[in-house]
Amino acid sequence: MDTAEVILSVLVVVIIIVSLLSNVLVLICFLYNPEIRKQVPGLFNLNLTFCNLLLTVSNMPLTLVGLVSKAQPGGDGFCQIVGFLETFLSTNSMLSMAALSIDRWIAVVFPLRYHSKMRHKDAAFVLGYTWAHSMSFSTVATCLSWVGYHRLYASCTLSNPRASSRTQFVIFTVFFHSFTFLLSFIVLCVTYLKVLKVARFHCKRIDVITMQTLVLLVDIHPSVRQRCLEEQKRRRQRATRKISTFIGTFMLCFAPYVITRIVELFPAVPINPHWGIVSKCLAYSKAACDPFVYSLLRHQYKKTCTDIINRLLKRSSLNTSGRGHENQGNSIPTVE
Repeated sequence: MDTAEVILSVLVVVIIIVSLLSNVLVLICFLYNPEIRKQVPGLFNLNLTFCNLLLTVSNMPLTLVGLVSKAQPGGDGFCQIVGFLETFLSTNSMLSMAALSIDRWIAVVFPLRYHSKMRHKDAAFVLGYTWAHSMSFSTVATCLSWVGYHRLYASCTLSNPRASSRTQFVIFTVFFHSFTFLLSFIVLCVTYLKVLKVARFHCKRIDVITMQTLVLLVDIHPSVRQRCLEEQKRRRQRATRKISTFIGTFMLCFAPYVITRIVELFPAVPINPHWGIVSKCLAYSKAACDPFVYSLLRHQYKKTCTDIINRLLKRSSLNTSGRGHENQGNSIPTVE
């Protein structure tokens, strides 16, 4: 292994550890807090966490094995199963992000009708579509033997070693990425930009009210006035920063891999093998980013994590004090 391969191997290990710990933490918060379970977005987050966890434990370690050994991990049948899972889980996770953006759009643009438009059965219907959509593409690819070990990515993924079906594979690949990555990206942009538009409109209304109040309060201290103006600026930037994070992480993680897969369809264009692994690592890194982007940085999840830690520490302190009292009781001398 050269230096670049060692660095990439370490990167894969880091992604596996961060993804595993963060997604398990999201799952624990979901199971611990009944309020999170009652919310409709919790179902989408649960589905996204489920896909990320399965991808972390099934595909990422085998990519690490393929990168280190420079050989296919397992037999052809095993690799086809892993490739089926990789196609299914990556598609499902992209569509889950699109579903979360639609949920936020309805909540912000139609706040009074949100509970009638997005109920649990509506969320279950959306999740049913994401599963059917993901299952259809991965099943077709597996049945046509278009999943297998791909040396460029050191992974069991979409691959076509037969020249006889090259045209069909090209059509399928373009169609697949158009209705997974591109469709999800368009939904993210349309919904979140509408959310940003509404958020900026409300910020302007709040700013007008704040400025009118500052004008009326003639005797207000300059430092208080300055803090109000700074809060206005932070309020405007907060919505833009969140929307940029949602769309930016999606593009940064998935776009290089998808573009590489499309460029790969043209044999005349050479692709550096190290770049193939890097693009795959970027796609994997989305599984490590999602828990923070969609869950753990939210106030409700932060509070749940704090409650869990406090409960564990309290139980630990009670156990320690109980053992201390027990030892004291055993050390009392007896009078014969």
